[in-house]
Amino acid sequence: MNAILDIAGLHKAYGANTVLQGIDLQVRENELVFVIGPSGSGKSTLLRCCNRLEEPDRGAIRVDGVDIMAPGTDVNRLRQKIGMVFQSFNLYPHMTALGNVTLALRRVQKLPRAEADAKGIAALQRVGLGEKLAAYPNELSGGQQQRVGIARALALEPRIVLFDEPTSALDPELVGGVLKVMRELKDTGMTMVVVSHEMAFARAAADRVVFMDRGAIVEQGPPAEVFGAPRHERLREFLSRLDH
Repeated sequence: MNAILDIAGLHKAYGANTVLQGIDLQVRENELVFVIGPSGSGKSTLLRCCNRLEEPDRGAIRVDGVDIMAPGTDVNRLRQKIGMVFQSFNLYPHMTALGNVTLALRRVQKLPRAEADAKGIAALQRVGLGEKLAAYPNELSGGQQQRVGIARALALEPRIVLFDEPTSALDPELVGGVLKVMRELKDTGMTMVVVSHEMAFARAAADRVVFMDRGAIVEQGPPAEVFGAPRHERLREFLSRLDH
């Protein structure tokens, strides 16, 4: 099966601080890849390089066969193929849920309002917010706001969706609703890369778990192997700290 996302030799540093040192990672169609690791291991930077919110120093990234680092690549067009769900929702407070979801459809894809609205409504229904189309962000719970963020990514019909700590800003009782939506997306075949601390969700839903430490991929494999029989000492240490 072809890789939707193909990362080779990816390096990124901020001054003297090396954040990514030679990442190689392939994500296949319909795969849910879960990236875990301690704070500062480079997980979020890796995701942000995949749609050039961060500029890599060197290496190659191909999305759906397109080299996103190539000169002349239309980054805005490319980002329509790569959905991104952020930790902090990033919704416009003065726009309704539907307005937030349809903004890129109208501005970037230049769809007529009626068509954009139809796609936006379908995306909000998909995340269980069909009755909240006219609600403003301050009228929604944090979990509902994050689901609007997911709907916004889905409305563009991306080939892959990147989730950067999608539940870490939420109260614990709101996390389940977001994870339920993510589980349903997986069941419909969405290709996803998730950076998160939700280990129970990783065990239950991921096809593959990737452990990063100090800017490198240290170990990866099926959840049962990574959590049940970790081979690397650094991964064993990381998992033992989680249990306390």
